[in-house]
Amino acid sequence: MFFHQDATFENLSIHHVGNKSNDEFYILSNEPVNIHFDEILPDLLMQYFMKPFSKVTEVYRLFHPNEELQLNEVYHFTKKFFDGDLPFHEYSQHIAKHLYEVSEHPKIKAGELYVVSLKNVQMEGMDHAAVGIFKSENKEAYLKVYPQEGGFELNYEQEAININKLDKGVVIINTESEEGYKVLVVDQTNQSEAIYWKDSFLQLKSRNDSFQQTGNLMKVYKNFVNEKLDEVFELEKADKIDLLNRSMNYFKSKESFDSAEFEEEVIANPQAASLFNEYKDQFADEFDMPFQANFEIATPAVKKMQSSYKTVIKLDKNFHVYIHGKREYLEQGYDEEKGMNYYKLYYNNESE
Repeated sequence: MFFHQDATFENLSIHHVGNKSNDEFYILSNEPVNIHFDEILPDLLMQYFMKPFSKVTEVYRLFHPNEELQLNEVYHFTKKFFDGDLPFHEYSQHIAKHLYEVSEHPKIKAGELYVVSLKNVQMEGMDHAAVGIFKSENKEAYLKVYPQEGGFELNYEQEAININKLDKGVVIINTESEEGYKVLVVDQTNQSEAIYWKDSFLQLKSRNDSFQQTGNLMKVYKNFVNEKLDEVFELEKADKIDLLNRSMNYFKSKESFDSAEFEEEVIANPQAASLFNEYKDQFADEFDMPFQANFEIATPAVKKMQSSYKTVIKLDKNFHVYIHGKREYLEQGYDEEKGMNYYKLYYNNESE
């Protein structure tokens, strides 16, 4: 987990990065911004920069397709800064120039680039130094109301920044440098051209740890049950929910995942298990995310996936049937006289 509540800013530099393909330019500041003279500004900036990361759970690595980390520009300059071989402001200028070079899509918006260094950032229970790189692209108009003698005066400010809406950001934690650091990323822009932030500027890959293994395995299994099994087996919706419930119970009750055990206890059908392995391998190849046969189950990943495991059958607009287990106590049929489908439920006690 990531916590920034005890973190403090050490340095801040601001530059402007235009769109290279539109013949815009970058503007580099001459020196860092002094934010320590103001008691309120650091807190506002901390909210603007760091609050969006409080709910981020996926951890990435910086990487390069040639497997040479030093060829990743962000990694190269960040490591030099963390190692004390590059002054902070010079580091921020290199980052701004690199971002400009990859801003080649004609729809990429120009904006301010903020580069900060931080201390006491907590990542997975340990305090670390970190750098943050943030870009603001969208500006808004704000009204200002202030008292005047006999009443109030109204004014406005154009092209202002909403501190509750960070457009793009990345926090690079100074740990595990040889593996590409631990990296958290935020990108609030949904347009297709926005992938330049993750793919071209940062060059990220998912950290394939227990959190990723757990979350991805549960996601792939859910999709397999909902989308793939119908091609071979005729399953009622209740059967699918039962398969999902069994997998959720497995991940909640076990400390580690074992593929053979999962196939026997959860899938419980050799043909379906074979289909699942094929489906899983296709995902691994497509996203370059190999699955391990055994791994520790990450409880936070299970909790994150739980809300996406649907366990309800919606019947017209009258009834919702929630299924948490005991599939054998639920029967489905068709009433010829009424010309309607029905569910029959067996139970011992009715709760008040």
